Order: sequence, then structure tokens, then C-alpha cells
Amino acid sequence: MVGVGRMGYAMLKHLIKAGHPVMVTDLNAEQVKKAETAGAKSVPNAAGVAKDSDIIIIAVGFDDEAKAVMSGPGGLLDSLKPGSIVAVSSTVSPKTAQALDEAARAKGSDVLDAPICRGGWSADQGTLLALFGGKDDVVERSRAVYSTFSSDIVHVGAVGHGQVAKTMNNMLLWVNAVALIEAGKLAASTGISLPKLREALLMSSGASDALKEWDNITFTWALKDMQIVSQMTDDSGLSLPIVGAIRELVKDGRRIKSSNPPDWTGKRG
Repeated sequence: MVGVGRMGYAMLKHLIKAGHPVMVTDLNAEQVKKAETAGAKSVPNAAGVAKDSDIIIIAVGFDDEAKAVMSGPGGLLDSLKPGSIVAVSSTVSPKTAQALDEAARAKGSDVLDAPICRGGWSADQGTLLALFGGKDDVVERSRAVYSTFSSDIVHVGAVGHGQVAKTMNNMLLWVNAVALIEAGKLAASTGISLPKLREALLMSSGASDALKEWDNITFTWALKDMQIVSQMTDDSGLSLPIVGAIRELVKDGRRIKSSNPPDWTGKRG
């Protein structure tokens, strides 16, 4: 594994529990120590991971980081073994996933486009959703690994399509989350109990995972997600005004959610 942060570390613990030998690297020395305590071995860089691994999981935060892991100094390409699989579980643009696949194939290896959904709690519980994009044989070889921390795996298409699926999922999440801020403000202005309204909405067509998991919505990655959506929109030449509006609205979402959000669950008393 390259990257053992919040998600990567949780995934790693399931891999070790299932009996998989795991080698890790991360720029954060504290996270590396945690991984070692959990039973992993560590190496200084991604090249060291690639040297002795059949499946490498990239779990870093951003496109530039994923590209550096693959082809930067000390990157995977320095020692990637023919026939190995590089699984990209970072959320990146579809084009980045495809570029990483092209680089891996030049070394006789393949990329599994494998973003994950459902967040940190599901990572802890081993109930993530993995969205696979890749060749059939690559997908099948990877199932045993991903099944250790994923309760659901969906093969959605070719490399790049996993990231398309994740991006559409995240776009709809933020559409709902922004709408819940505005709906909450409007409803609260009438004096209605938001927790009682939430109970009703969760039984009706206004239900959403954003409403169900409102207390866990942070908007931390919202702008990054919407920037990927916007890039896809520009690349396709489509005019999608809702995308532009949500991209702007999520900029305030994190501040609102952390300061004075609608009290949908009543936990603020």
C-alpha cells in the first residue's frame, strides 16, 4: 500500500487480519509506525513497495500525488514487476486513471481503477463499496484482496469508469448536502422540528444518504470532487449549470457545516 492515512490504514488492518502480508510506504512517519504496529512492513518509497508486491494499492489524496507515486522519483515504475496490478483507490479524474494505466502497461502491468465509497466508518467495519474499472482478469485477481474490506464490489467498466462512477456518486452526494443546508434553513424558519421532519423525509421521496448520515457530512473533499466533475464537464463540452452552481456552493459548505448548520438530528440540543 502506498498511503496509509485514514482510509488506507483501516483497509490495511483488514488485509492483515485476513492473512495478507502487507508492505507500506507513506510520507507521514507516524502513520507508518501505526501500520508497522498493526503488522505491516515498511519501505522508504513506492519503488520499494513495487519490488516485492503483486498487487499495489494507491491510497493517496490527489491526482498529482497519484501521478508522483507512479512515475516520480522512487515511484512504482522504478521497480514494477511484469504481471503486477496497481489498484488506484484514490479518487482521481478518469483521465488520470487512464494515464496511470498506460504507464503501467508499458511495464507489462495493469491498473485496476478501484475507488471506494461509504467513508471512514465503513472502512473500519470492512463494508466499503469498491467500484472497479479494468479488464476482467485483473478484476477477478483483485477480488480476494478487496473483499477483505469491501462488502460490495461492482465492476462498472474499463479503466476510468471506476472514477466516473465515484465522481457521479460524489456529485449527487454534494447536490443533496447543499440542498439540505437550504431546505433546513427554510424549514427551520417555520418553527418545525427538524429531527421530526427528517424522520418523515427518510420515509419518503426526499430521503438521501446525505440526510441519513447528516452528522458525518463534513464537506472536506467536496471542492476537490466538484473540480473533477467540472473538468469532466469541460472535456465533454456539455453545459451543466447545476454542476457549476454546486461547485460554488460547496465552498461555503464546510464553513456552514462546522459553524451553524441546520440541526437535522437534534444532537446540538
